[in-house]
Amino acid sequence: MLRFDPAGYPFIGVSVGLALVAGYLVSPWLALPLLALAAFFLFFFRDPDRTAATGADAVLSPADGRVLVAGPAVPGAAPAGEWQQISIFLSPMNVHVNRVPVSGRVTSVSYTPGKYLPAYAHDAATANERSEIWIDHGGQAIVARQIVGLLARRVVCRLTEGATVQAGDRYGVMKFGSRMDIFLPPTAEIVVEVGAVVRAAESVIAVLH
Repeated sequence: MLRFDPAGYPFIGVSVGLALVAGYLVSPWLALPLLALAAFFLFFFRDPDRTAATGADAVLSPADGRVLVAGPAVPGAAPAGEWQQISIFLSPMNVHVNRVPVSGRVTSVSYTPGKYLPAYAHDAATANERSEIWIDHGGQAIVARQIVGLLARRVVCRLTEGATVQAGDRYGVMKFGSRMDIFLPPTAEIVVEVGAVVRAAESVIAVLH
């Protein structure tokens, strides 16, 4: 059965409620665009079940979308230290529920307010509103960063520091077009290329060594 992320309930409920009121008090024709809006919200906040790819050292894609960066970290975008970076752009048509990229223990969760530049912009990684999680996977740190975009105005992260997570677990959602950055140790082997289309939990994007 298709499920929907709880973050979408207010959007769906309000649009359906307005459609009912408009149809009853004004005209059924006025209800149609509001019902179309409700249908869009149902589509956007869909949360399909996924079977996580296997492999103890596999890094799974945390989001659906298209790969923007796959290689050395963009200068100024990564946390301090040496990292490799994979960035994924999510259009409004993609599933926006985010998945945990690797199993391990969450060592840090942070939220940073910011701007709403287009998610594909170079400065979006450091200037936009974002939420960042660090996961300790067998002594290796993996960082996943949810970044809002021009249309996305809110990130939802449901993880807490100290939580034990499994690769492929749901952990949050980004609303209306956004970007996900993943930072990996320099020894990781990236197995996707720029332009590749990936699916959360199902696509392996890197292998840890």
